[in-house]
Amino acid sequence: MKKDFLLDPEITFLNHGSFGACPQPIFDVYQQWQRDLEQRPVEFLNRRAISLLAKSREKLAEYLHCHADDLVYFPNPTTAINMVVRNLDLQAGDEVLTTNHEYGAMDRTWRFFCKKSGANYIQRHIPLPLTTHADFVEHFWEGVTPKTKIIFLSHITSGTALIFPVTEICKRAREAGILCIIDGAHAPAQIDLDLEEVGADIYVGACHKWMMAPKGAAFLHARREVQSWLDPLVVSWGYDAETGFGSGNQFVDYHEWQGTRDIAAFLSVPAAIDYQREQDWGLVRSRCRNLLDLTIERVQAITKMPPIMPNPREWLGQMAILPLPESVDGADLQKRLYDEYQIEIPHTRWCEQSFLRISIQSYNSEEEIDYFVDVLKKIFTS
Repeated sequence: MKKDFLLDPEITFLNHGSFGACPQPIFDVYQQWQRDLEQRPVEFLNRRAISLLAKSREKLAEYLHCHADDLVYFPNPTTAINMVVRNLDLQAGDEVLTTNHEYGAMDRTWRFFCKKSGANYIQRHIPLPLTTHADFVEHFWEGVTPKTKIIFLSHITSGTALIFPVTEICKRAREAGILCIIDGAHAPAQIDLDLEEVGADIYVGACHKWMMAPKGAAFLHARREVQSWLDPLVVSWGYDAETGFGSGNQFVDYHEWQGTRDIAAFLSVPAAIDYQREQDWGLVRSRCRNLLDLTIERVQAITKMPPIMPNPREWLGQMAILPLPESVDGADLQKRLYDEYQIEIPHTRWCEQSFLRISIQSYNSEEEIDYFVDVLKKIFTS
């Protein structure tokens, strides 16, 4: 499937998780929307945009198993979370419970607003190696106190590539009266996602990562009970929308209208969904996961590092971290892999431990993995 992608053929690209990659058929749709906008900008933005966005959200809602009126497009999950956190009535001494595996931009957002309010951002340590999902839930829940007002979790972590059992956490949070916010940037298309089943109060996700939509397409899903206090990040025409001008849904109007902007990425999401269905994505994803399992085993044989969990299928999707020995400078290794061998793979650090994070997407072949493993073997034995 590599022929469908715009990636440089000279690069062995093992870093889909960072910014995704958009196939040519989807990118063509994206550019056509941009041309439509430029050909008739007034008609497009004033007369068509609301209905076009509504149709796109309906397609996305069907894909995510939720209601379209509970969805709003955002350019990325970080922007969506910033809108949410600005609306929280955090008081001095309140606690936001999370883990020490969260995405750096999200950590910074929470620390910024907690510092202003006097609330405490509590990062529950989740040690490696992991055991089971049940153990994770019990260990995490031990961090809940009477001061816990918010639970914030990644569905799939960025730095450590782990699928967290968020459904059970959301269930417990609801029973305890704690607002639960989930960062699902990496979840849509990497795993099957049913937002009604997950049950988060607020769930944000990216369409430009594993769904492979163009850059700048993400969403926020909010339960009806919380929508009324989510004021818009940008106040524009959607506020007090005139009859016949807005969508008829206050939640959508408040957040969808942000002045003049390019909505082509949002409108291309249905094309990304159709593309995956046409390619029998369940089969594609299964092949990617099988290749990931084999890659982990082969790299462990080189690095001699123990696994970070007993059952990879319980914790991983199409992405994994590969532990590196203490003697290896991970940043230098990443630089050598790219500069000398044209292998694009990120280096991450977690709790003073270095890792390479590998992503396996439809365009990755067994030959590319063979090349990557052979290069690692050469570097480690030189």
